[in-house]
Amino acid sequence: MNFPQQFKRSVLTTSVALCTLSLISNSQAQSLDILQGGALKQDDLVVNMVRQLDLEKYKATIKSLTEFGDRRQGTERNRRALDWIEAQLKSYGCTNTERLQFDYTQAPPPAPGAAPAPRRNVIPSGGLGGGAGQGGSTLFGKRAKTGVNTDPQLQANEKLRALNAEQTPVGTSQRENVYCTKIGKKNPDEMYIIGAHFDGIGFGEAANDNGSGTALVMELARIFSSPEIETDKSIRFVLWNNEETGLNGAYAYVAQRKDLQGIESPKGSGKYPEPKWLGMIQHDMMLWDHGMPVPQLDAHGKPVMDADGKPVYVSPKEQRAEADVNIEFQSTSKHAEGAAKLAWFFRAANDKYATTYPAAVGFHMTNTDSVPFMDVVPAISLRENERGMHIGAGWNPNWHQPSDVFSTYSDKDFMLGLNAAQTTLSAVAVLSGAKQTPAAIKK
Repeated sequence: MNFPQQFKRSVLTTSVALCTLSLISNSQAQSLDILQGGALKQDDLVVNMVRQLDLEKYKATIKSLTEFGDRRQGTERNRRALDWIEAQLKSYGCTNTERLQFDYTQAPPPAPGAAPAPRRNVIPSGGLGGGAGQGGSTLFGKRAKTGVNTDPQLQANEKLRALNAEQTPVGTSQRENVYCTKIGKKNPDEMYIIGAHFDGIGFGEAANDNGSGTALVMELARIFSSPEIETDKSIRFVLWNNEETGLNGAYAYVAQRKDLQGIESPKGSGKYPEPKWLGMIQHDMMLWDHGMPVPQLDAHGKPVMDADGKPVYVSPKEQRAEADVNIEFQSTSKHAEGAAKLAWFFRAANDKYATTYPAAVGFHMTNTDSVPFMDVVPAISLRENERGMHIGAGWNPNWHQPSDVFSTYSDKDFMLGLNAAQTTLSAVAVLSGAKQTPAAIKK
């Protein structure tokens, strides 16, 4: 039987990942000496680091981010959120914070009835099944409507509606990402990048998309910045801007920094402003895994129909019992093999260190800030659902809507995000060679 080349590559990539959990570079392979027969041994230090992740602290960070509304790019509330994030990173001890500036041009709004400008997405849609999904995925089963709310009047909370009133000004102006770095003691010239975008849209609070990912990265920065922890390799914690306009902040970072990797500056200083990238790990929408949409019923238990006479589908109200963290790589990327192995290593870390929800690996990573990196370095993203097949089919009714507010989510939802944090923290702690400082050992 002859299979399409893209399908062959996807199967090959996934099969290779299943057969081995070692990473392809020598430097990365050195981080995996804890693997024995495919099993990840539990490490006491990593266990203690994971235990520092606290549900209430995670929720409090998300709540603080929601105080800035939806943090739409180009607005004052976006800039104030950026300042707050930077101040928090510094307060954690991650004091070497920096900003990366880039220009963005906001086009005038489309004329009434005109189609919106296409979002940048270089990954083709998927196949036959129930419809073509983004990132090469296929849509199956029941689907609910998706879209971006553009009507501020649909936000019932007057205070929040006023906070979100300012729109992005038309024209070209500067935007900023913010990041800080844990400098490796042994290999300061190599690093892992842990990222999330902090901008949002929809006239809500962007609590899930993407306060949940931003808070996760900030919590990891807090723990890794402890004076009692050192790492062999460097780790950079990045909060991206302008994800919602087409991954512009991440694309700008790649364009400005990729050719600076591993270069000592000044020469002989032992300092590396842009260490060599070993892997990029993105976090985008971490809270909602309630399952496939179900028929909406009226007061008499009968299905609600839309104007075309078709059933209306809505998301279940409770987090599903089989909820999981989705770890995705892109099978068509230039670093698909390395990314697949990295994803499966994260899956193994979840097995050993996560407390409540398991993880699943998929190969249709798309529409998030790891995409600009995927042809330069192994890149993965962690999510609440598969981006193309699930979120793209309306599994999250709060996506880009006024209902994406803190009060929408339960502790079961927030725990899913915390489990993603446990997964990334433990995996990166092992890969970066985390250990106690000599001073901490003497205590």
